[in-house]
Formats: sequence, structure tokens, C-alpha cells
Amino acid sequence: MATKKLLIRDLTLRDGQQSLFATRMKQENIDALLPLYRDAHFYIMEVWGGAVPDSVMRYLGESPWDRLRACSKEMKGISLLSALSRGRNLFGYVPYPNYVLEGFYKEAIKNGLNVMRIFDALNDIDNIKESIRMINELGGTADAAVCYTVDPKEEAAPAAPKKKGFFSRLFGGSDPAPVAPEKIFTDDYFVGKAKEMERLGAKMITLKDMAGLVNPARIFSLMPKLKQALTVPVDFHTHCTPGYGLAAVLTAIIKGVDIVDTNIWWFGGGSAAPAIELVWIFCQKLGIEVDVNMEAVAKIRAKLKDARKALAAFDLNKDKWPKDFDEAYKAMPADIDAAFDEAIKAAGENREQDLLDACHKIEAYFGFPKPNDLVKNAEVPGGMYSNMVANLRQLNAEDVLEEAMALIPKVRRDAGLVPLVTPTSQIVGSQAVAVALDRRKGVPDYTNKNNQFVALVKGEYGKTPVAVDPAFREQITGNPAETPYDVNSYRKPANPELPEFGGVQLAQNDEEYLLLELLPAVATGFLKNKRKAEYEAAKAAAPATATAEVKKEEPKEKISGPTLNAPMGGTVIEIMVKPGDKVKVGQNVLVYEAMKMENDLQSDKDGVVKRILVNDNDVIATDQPVIEFE
Repeated sequence: MATKKLLIRDLTLRDGQQSLFATRMKQENIDALLPLYRDAHFYIMEVWGGAVPDSVMRYLGESPWDRLRACSKEMKGISLLSALSRGRNLFGYVPYPNYVLEGFYKEAIKNGLNVMRIFDALNDIDNIKESIRMINELGGTADAAVCYTVDPKEEAAPAAPKKKGFFSRLFGGSDPAPVAPEKIFTDDYFVGKAKEMERLGAKMITLKDMAGLVNPARIFSLMPKLKQALTVPVDFHTHCTPGYGLAAVLTAIIKGVDIVDTNIWWFGGGSAAPAIELVWIFCQKLGIEVDVNMEAVAKIRAKLKDARKALAAFDLNKDKWPKDFDEAYKAMPADIDAAFDEAIKAAGENREQDLLDACHKIEAYFGFPKPNDLVKNAEVPGGMYSNMVANLRQLNAEDVLEEAMALIPKVRRDAGLVPLVTPTSQIVGSQAVAVALDRRKGVPDYTNKNNQFVALVKGEYGKTPVAVDPAFREQITGNPAETPYDVNSYRKPANPELPEFGGVQLAQNDEEYLLLELLPAVATGFLKNKRKAEYEAAKAAAPATATAEVKKEEPKEKISGPTLNAPMGGTVIEIMVKPGDKVKVGQNVLVYEAMKMENDLQSDKDGVVKRILVNDNDVIATDQPVIEFE
């Protein structure tokens, strides 16, 4: 009888670093690892998409296309390369028309991408069907992902009333018990979405548990239903943040999953996916072959330690690293070895608590973080959590994290019970921070709203799993009616000439212009810096003609008039007024980006603009004055 094989999708270079280190891994660190990956023979390597195109431009000043090409050059013909795409949102935060999607998919496949994992943050099938068709037609493999999420926690039952209610006073007896809310996210919900995706042409289906909320008992019932309903391979993607990840993956393997997503040791566990090394131990005991060269994985593991050291500034667990795997595995005591056996037995018998206890004992021995109860209760993805920490640290506002995390379930319910995965995780997370700051200032919730939250509630991102309350929609958008996104309203971004850099155009070719279409704010900054570097290099290479005149900076006039201050720190994108303009209360005067979300800043007074105190692309702090009035 042939040994069963388990296929592995390695997430280390994309989701692993995104979940643990806020996507700050530099190209030089990836280049050092790629030759070692050639011998590992992973079925799929996820190296692109998700937050990578945004983050490598925004934080590292690198080209996402160069990253994809570097991976393709090393791995072509060995491992399939995959990326994560947000359906109609691609890698950005707004819906795009089909010609933008097609242009981007075509360029990605041309540059070496094989598998595009396509999901929609709302599980709205209409938002992914065109992507599935395009990827297949362009020669790629469409992997459609169903986003797993849970129904909101039920509120604690209120204390019994002292007086009888209306019903009992009228008819006698007791008031009827409150009706429990209907469950939305059932097994049938996820199976139905998966079947529809396969019908549309998906060649692979992923159960994408971005927040790590799939508990083992749920996988025990859901995975067999998915396997029975589908003819294409099933992949399971989860995270360890709330403490379910390792146990859920073991249960999925026992219940017949085809592919599991893992990370290599130093980039596994915590808010990332489980480490392949622990999955390998389980499979050794189960008699299942992990279809990877584990000797090559050991060489990658040794190099990854240095890569993690380079990411210390973004490492949420920099003082609590796991033990060295080889040493800990060699010295593994009998009770830990027995815990692996107990976990396998408990998973097969659906004894969830015993399974979790055994897996947590294993993880504790190897030094992985304990389950994060804050994340578990707020029901957020690990990447969202690490990015919130990194962004709040950048804004010097880390003290607001706990309040914002506690507000996430409320904001999520208000917005139609959306699953939390990019872009909805960023939208909801950023809005939760804004609400926390509103409460600190003593103003009503949602006084400050990011533009993408307004668009989400409006209906521009698609159909939410639960209808948004029309009264709430009117509060946020000014209109109670749902308004879908009109692709005809999309306007191609300008590609201006830059006189300060010799009159060259901002984007020099198709791939650069695609970045402008996808992420206009961050791509503009990235491309301006690139043009500036090219211009200065050319000037340095040219013969000197004259000594540049050094201008003395004029001393700035002190602020004497009333000011408009930034409610949250961020980066100035657009200034919409100029000195001398008359503005009214509620008028949009500036657009700024905070926590990757665009926000309109409205005037809080009637007045005449005296001075603009900031410039485009300036980084501003919370409460910093941005406009002075007469």
C-alpha cells in the first residue's frame, strides 16, 4: 500500500514574515535563502501578494516586481510560486475594474507567478469570479479561498427583571425567552462557497483561516464535508495566535486534507502558521510522508535565524525565541514524545480539550508563545495584530492598542459582520483605533472615519455577510441606501512629469504604472524616490559645471491664529486648500494616510486659511497643527 503524501505550501517568505515581522524582510535576506530552497522541493512557495507589494515599497524602498523575478529565477521548475490576491481589490484597498485586474495578473504570470490564491474579504463570489477566469485563461492556476470566520459572541444573558414584562402583564405567565440570533457561518455556508468557487473554475480550494479561529472540533466536522463536496485539492491555512493552529492542522491531516500551509521554525508559531517541523513529527508518527526534503529545510532553518535577527525591531517576541529545534528535538523527554501520541489519539476521537492541552504542552516545551487571549477575544488575524502594533509604534500611540483591540468586534458587527482579512482587517482595525481615540477625546464614536470604512459601509466592497443597519449606514455615509461600487467611476491615476528630476515621468514603464494604479499613494512616494536617486546619480556622474548656491532657510513665523490639528498621526497625501481660501465647518481640507488607510480631514470651524503648516508626503503626529486660520 502506497504511503500517503502530504503536500506543503511554505509561507515563510510571505505570510510568515507578514504575520510575525510586519512584512519588513529585505530582498538581501530573501536572496540569501533562495538557493537553499531549491533543494527543499516544497510543492508551493508563497512569496508574493498580500501585504508584500505595499510594504516593500512603503517601508523598504524596494520594487515588488524585482522580488517576484528574483524568486522565479531561483525556483523555476522546482516549486510553484504563489501569491495572495484580494480578488477585485488585488493587493490594494479599493475595488478595481477588470482591465486593471487583467493587466496585473498578466504581468505577474509573465514574471514567474504560477498560483494565484484569490479571496474576497466578504466572501462575495461576485468579487472573485472574474479573477478565477482570468488567471486560468492567462496560464496560471486559480486557487480560490473561502475566508473562515465565526459568528459574534453572544452577549451575556441579562439578569431577570424585577417587574414582569409587557407580554406577561398582558397575558399572564412568563415573558418568552429571547430568540438566539441565527448562525451565519455554518459548515454549510463554507461548503456552499467552496462548491461555487469550484464551479467557476477554481483548480484548488483553500480554507483560509486568517485569524486562527478554526478550532479542532470545527475542522473535525468541516474538513470531511469539504473533501466530499469537492473534486479539486483542498488546502488548509491557519494561524497559531489564539492557540488552535497546531491542533487544527493535525485534525485536518487526519481528516484528509491534501495541502497544509506551514512556516519554517524561526518564522512559525505565535501569530503565524504552525512550524513544519512539528507537523513533520506528527506525520512521522502517523505514517504520512511530508513531501519535502527535511534535510534542506534544516539548512534553511539555520539561515533563517540570522534573517530573524535582522528583523528584531519588528519582532513581537524578540526576547522569547523558540528553542533551537535540532537541540530540543534531540533532547525531547518522554512526556513530550507521549504528548504527540496523545494529541494524535485525541484528534482522531474529537476530544478537543485533551488535544489542545497536548499541543500546548508541545509548544511550551519548544518555546513557542502561549495563546494570545487578547487576539482570541477580538478575533483578529496575526498579521493584522503585528501591523497594528508596528503602525501604532510608528505613530507613538502604542498605549491605545488594548482599547482598539477591544473595540474591533463592535466595529466589525457595525460594518455587516465582515470577516477580518485584508483589506477589511486593515479597515476595521484602523477604524477601531479612530473610535478609541474618539472616546479618549470625549467625542461620539465614528466622529473620525477613514475613507475605506465609509466605502465598506456604503456597499462599495460588495455584499456583507449580514446587511448593514440602514440607520448606521446613514450615520456613516449620509445615505441609508446601499450603493455598490461603480467601476465606471474609476479614474486612471496621472503619470506626471517631474521637473525637479529633469522632467522625467513618474512611472517609466508598464509595471511601474501598474503599481500607481494599485497603490497610488505609496507608489507615488516610492517612484519619486527612485527617480530622485536616478537623477542624483546622473548628476554625480556628470562633470561639475557650477557650485550650487546654498539657500538659507527662512525662520518660520510662530503660530498665532487658531489651528486645525491632525486627529491621528500619518502621512499627508493631498492638501485641498490654499492660503486665503474661506472654509466652512465639515469641509474637506486635507487627505492623509494613517495605518494604511486614507482619511479625509475636515475643518472644525468656519474661517480663512492663513497658512498651510505641512507639505505633501510630510509625516505628521497626532494632534499636530496642520492648518492655521486668520
